[in-house]
Amino acid sequence: MKRKSAMIAGNGLMGLGLLTMIVGIGYAVLNQLPKLQLPAVLTPVAILCIFIGALLWLVGARISGREKVADRYYWLRHCGDQRCRRASHHRPHTH
Repeated sequence: MKRKSAMIAGNGLMGLGLLTMIVGIGYAVLNQLPKLQLPAVLTPVAILCIFIGALLWLVGARISGREKVADRYYWLRHCGDQRCRRASHHRPHTH
């Protein structure tokens, strides 16, 4: 798959995943309102849609190359292994 096609497919999957998550969250929240009388049978499906949407989002990010964000290894870089920390280039001032 060419880079442009991969980016378009990845962005499309990310958009579909976002839409799926929003619909799942919306239905799960609206189902709690007694006035709407939505079928309670679909509540587990709505919660499952949230996870399916997140999975679609991650697959789309992987395809389009957006999984390499700057904060990906934030925790490891700041709190983890000593080799992964950024070296401090500050020298103590001596007068």
